[in-house]
Amino acid sequence: MNIHPCGDRALTVELGDRIDEGVNARVCKLAALISQTKLPGVQETVPTFRALLVLYDPGITSYPKLRRALTRLLAKCEHADAAGGRIFELPVLYNGPDLPDVAAHAGISESEVVARHSKPAYLIYMLGFLPGFAYLGGLDPSIVTPRLTTPRTKIPAGAVGIGGEQTGVYPLDSPGGWRLIGMTPVKPYDPGREEPILYRAGDRIRFIPVDQAVYDKIRAEVEAGTYRVRVTGGSV
Repeated sequence: MNIHPCGDRALTVELGDRIDEGVNARVCKLAALISQTKLPGVQETVPTFRALLVLYDPGITSYPKLRRALTRLLAKCEHADAAGGRIFELPVLYNGPDLPDVAAHAGISESEVVARHSKPAYLIYMLGFLPGFAYLGGLDPSIVTPRLTTPRTKIPAGAVGIGGEQTGVYPLDSPGGWRLIGMTPVKPYDPGREEPILYRAGDRIRFIPVDQAVYDKIRAEVEAGTYRVRVTGGSV
């Protein structure tokens, strides 16, 4: 574990050198401990795959002082639980334009792609790229599929895709090169919500296959503000 300055008002705490659920659990636990202890001067923490960015006010604290405080907290992160966190169930209509290509690449049927994609509870390693875009780990190796050679200029919000060894949901209309296999009516990012981003690093996502009728019903409820995502292991 290493701590490095990152400019004049931030530092980075590295908790490992690989993408690993145990390493990421320690990252998330450190972020939680910082929040709980309310370290003076800390303004924000940003979890990533294997490190935590800590932004602070240099008028209130200093790099040496904050480094000492974080070193003490790090001792409490050795046994972080990688199985913790909430599980968010996102309904998905598996009708994406690239579903046939993913199936062909894997040498299996489209229905089997859906079955394998919807089985895991994917760990959210970090958020980035777009507000609410979750980088998920745990994709079945059999459906790992290369990104498109030529990215699309616009992917609709709610699109569920596979990009190499990762899968995820586009929270906003965006360019992108992932293989699109479905759509969710749920909004991972909604600036009108009290908590604009639905989940956080350390939580998990499970995709629930639905048909067109159920998708349309949920979409209408989302637009009306009456739909509530099913969450286990905690509450939104």
